Amino acid sequence: MEKGRRSSTVHVLALPYPSQGHVNPMLQFCKRLASKGLKATLAITTFISNSLHPDSDSVGFDTISDGYDEGGFMQAGDVQAYLTRLESAGSKTLAELIKRHESSSSPIDCVIYDAFMPWALEVAKQHGLAGAAFFTQPCAVNYVYYYAHHGFLTLPVSSLPVSIPGMPLLELEDMPSFIYVHGSYPAYFEMVLRQFSNVEKADYILVNTFYKLEDKVSVLSSYVSLI
Repeated sequence: MEKGRRSSTVHVLALPYPSQGHVNPMLQFCKRLASKGLKATLAITTFISNSLHPDSDSVGFDTISDGYDEGGFMQAGDVQAYLTRLESAGSKTLAELIKRHESSSSPIDCVIYDAFMPWALEVAKQHGLAGAAFFTQPCAVNYVYYYAHHGFLTLPVSSLPVSIPGMPLLELEDMPSFIYVHGSYPAYFEMVLRQFSNVEKADYILVNTFYKLEDKVSVLSSYVSLI
């Protein structure tokens, strides 16, 4: 390829939340995109990259920093400290990654970001890129958090059963754990609610689910139409 000539292949950068249960679904999605002819790059933290040395025939890898390059979450020692530094260091290094690719033959066209990290969408928009929110959890779980985020669900839950349109009546033990045990892990609870803080700015919404998994509820179409 001639120097400076841009490839016609769409380049997608995928940014998972740095834990195994989020990295793996995003990696599988990247492989799916690559099978359809897109160029897919998975951006993981420096610590995860140095620890796992990931490799794939179809997906590229790049890194951002979570601010704890030597030890990841365990180096932080505190959930809130980790999430705060992940946002600050992650935003800076994500912007640097995007700019580095701008001068290549395959600049990034779209950032697919884990919805746990809404700040990534702001970085993508600052660089004029499309942004797609990727929700790792199923629609039903996201829908409950969406209701809580917007104040449609009063917390802690005091009246049972809980009625949410498109879903069967829910008892307390049917709710996601952060709501079922209210007050547990407040930093994580704030994070799952903040997924929706700027989602209306996203160009696309992607959910890690399929209809047969949630065919007992009519929440899929309701959830997507709301957000």
